[in-house]
Amino acid sequence: SLQAYAKFSGAPLTVNTINNSWRAPKGDVPVLISEDIVISQPAKILNFLRKQKYNADYELSAKQGADTLAYIALLEEKLLPALLHTFWVEAENYCSVTKPWFASRIPFPLSLYLPGKMSREALNRILLTRGGPPLYSLTEVEAQIYRDAKECLNLLSKRLGTSQFFFGDTPTTLDAFVFGFLAPIYKVCFPRVQLQEHLKQLPNLCRFCDDILTCYFRLTVSGHSPAGQDTADANLQKLTQLVNKESNLIEKMDDNLRKSPQHPPRKLTMLKLAAGGEESSPLNRLSP
Repeated sequence: SLQAYAKFSGAPLTVNTINNSWRAPKGDVPVLISEDIVISQPAKILNFLRKQKYNADYELSAKQGADTLAYIALLEEKLLPALLHTFWVEAENYCSVTKPWFASRIPFPLSLYLPGKMSREALNRILLTRGGPPLYSLTEVEAQIYRDAKECLNLLSKRLGTSQFFFGDTPTTLDAFVFGFLAPIYKVCFPRVQLQEHLKQLPNLCRFCDDILTCYFRLTVSGHSPAGQDTADANLQKLTQLVNKESNLIEKMDDNLRKSPQHPPRKLTMLKLAAGGEESSPLNRLSP
């Protein structure tokens, strides 16, 4: 969610991966370090970015801002427990995907201990928040959290409709949070895919994830950024932000542009190719 928000707002973040959270300055991730400032909670990181003028919500009305807070609360209450269960509690998913995935990045011997600790913490969080009356058994809790998660996905799908993003053509904080919750469910190959199957029955949410991955993360089929694309991607993101911020000004200028003198389009001069397929002009020394 934070990486998506940074890309939407144009914040120049550099992502540094670490193997263990104790190496973070405050013992938790994600953590933002800006000169001598260290911020570790996602909500505080977003507030810091907004204060630095990297605000993806500057065009939202007060009602849309309230809707954003309401939907984020809905995600954390209804979808997060099912997400935690899918990754950390569902035995087949945990043993075949999550545990090997995380253990591969944690040095031995902690790789034998920390994934299990994280799994127990996820289960305790689910039971503490959703295990009260009338749900007493783990089976009942599991059934209820998946019902709630599917209902949440349906509400998100209905709210998105045919729009590109939740508040029109420009991504906002809500889009970043929804993407952060949906993308792991959508892209990770689990053996038990109860929630994933339901998500894939909602084509507009799948299209939403695909569009953000393509436009802002530029992933290839293998899941890695193409070599040599980092600079081009950064320039594309900055250009996207500039275009979004200037859209209102462009709309106001439309009338004046229509009244300006019109000229017929000019024909492009074709470059003739010499024998052997090379251009006879010195321009052939220029790359496309």
